[in-house]
Amino acid sequence: MSMELARITLFTIASAAGATALMIVPGLALAWLLARGRFRGRLILETLVSMPLVMPPVATGLILLLLCAPRGPIGRVLQAAGIDVVFTWKAVVLAMAVMALPLFVRTVRAGIEQVDQRFEAAAATLGAPPLRVFLTITLPLALPSVLAGTMLGFARAIGEFGATIVIAGSIPGVTRTLSVAIYSFTETGRDGDAAVLIGVSAAIAFVALWISNRLIGRAALGARP
Repeated sequence: MSMELARITLFTIASAAGATALMIVPGLALAWLLARGRFRGRLILETLVSMPLVMPPVATGLILLLLCAPRGPIGRVLQAAGIDVVFTWKAVVLAMAVMALPLFVRTVRAGIEQVDQRFEAAAATLGAPPLRVFLTITLPLALPSVLAGTMLGFARAIGEFGATIVIAGSIPGVTRTLSVAIYSFTETGRDGDAAVLIGVSAAIAFVALWISNRLIGRAALGARP
């Protein structure tokens, strides 16, 4: 593998890891709300969280671009703070996180729903506040599903293309990820390099999905009475 392909691979893995870390806290909060919350608008929230799964990724990328562009509502605030997002590595991480979040939330939500609420109720009865109940009871019991969702989200981030190319572009050495590089190399006749990156992408995705499936299976066994 050439140095260029190695750099693309390492950049993609680092960006996917950053995106995974970025989505964990909001993803846990959303998963808990959807699993335990009983409030008006819950179905709307669930639908919004799942939207990136069914919308064209390019459309999601365009929405992110409009929001984060210098004249966009979020972009103006970031510009005032001296932070540029569009067509930088930050845009790559953001696009990956947004596209991976629904898979993480759905997996973790399923794990939380398998946790026996009697344990949570007992802790609450003893005076534990909701956050402590979540951190000491719910999260440890749902941990296999959380880890599985993390690996699934990481795998999705590795393969992200549509949203990334819209908000981050295909700048060599700056925003070019595995999937974007495969597309660019195929268009420019570098089929050999594209084939190498396809193999790398498939290997990373296989390992991540294998780990995720193992953890999901372990969570299902643990939930059996």
